[in-house]
Amino acid sequence: MSAPVTRRDVELRDPAYVARLLPLLKLAMKGWFRSSVTGMEKVPDGGALMVSNHSGGLLAMDVPILAVAFADEFGVERPLHVLAHDMLFTGAADPFFKRCGFLPADREHAHAVLSAGSVTMVFPGGDYDTFRPTRVANRIDFAGRTGYVRTALRAGVPIVPVVSIGGQEAQYFLTRGEIIGRALHLEKLLRSRYFPISFGFPFGLVGAFPPNLPLPTKITTRVLDPIDPVAALGPDPDPAEVDELVRGRMQDALDELARERRFPVLG
Repeated sequence: MSAPVTRRDVELRDPAYVARLLPLLKLAMKGWFRSSVTGMEKVPDGGALMVSNHSGGLLAMDVPILAVAFADEFGVERPLHVLAHDMLFTGAADPFFKRCGFLPADREHAHAVLSAGSVTMVFPGGDYDTFRPTRVANRIDFAGRTGYVRTALRAGVPIVPVVSIGGQEAQYFLTRGEIIGRALHLEKLLRSRYFPISFGFPFGLVGAFPPNLPLPTKITTRVLDPIDPVAALGPDPDPAEVDELVRGRMQDALDELARERRFPVLG
């Protein structure tokens, strides 16, 4: 379980440090993945909860792609925080990720940064989403998780849906490996139920480790119009109904991106 959030945790993000990292990130995201992001100007002023699908397995590129686009649109001084798995905050990695604006994924961290007026990025589907098989690569599925809706309602901020296509083409994902994960008790060891099996370069068929290098797949991302749950569904909206609304709009947008995509990897 994550440690209690403090104001210092929120303030650990270092804009100057982020600015030094951005040129390298931009080179990788624009060069290798030919990333394209549209609609970032739709993110409203003040606190907002960006909600995205998650793609690419252990080497998902959603965060750096969105971080580069966010900084290009609003500058590094505007806070952007990312809620991430606890594993990122072990050992020497902890200060690095926190200086970049990452925080352990729990509702108290999310509420703290949203209440402070920061934009916060979450991936409700988590490992279930990023390890999804290639056959369902273009399906929005958060595995029934609606905690992000409760977080937005508690903080009184809009939800900004984001969809991305191409990341799940970085290698071929066969299965999440739930049965293997249960047999190895991974949930207790790594807070994950999955032992994903995939095929890619350079190791071929692998089970979680070592991770294959991502192919130079073109990743296209679209930021959608913000959703005010109260305005859309009335006072005290049902989180399940809000989730259905959010995922529905995301699925429509992802379906449109899929129709526009001509070839796997090439885009």
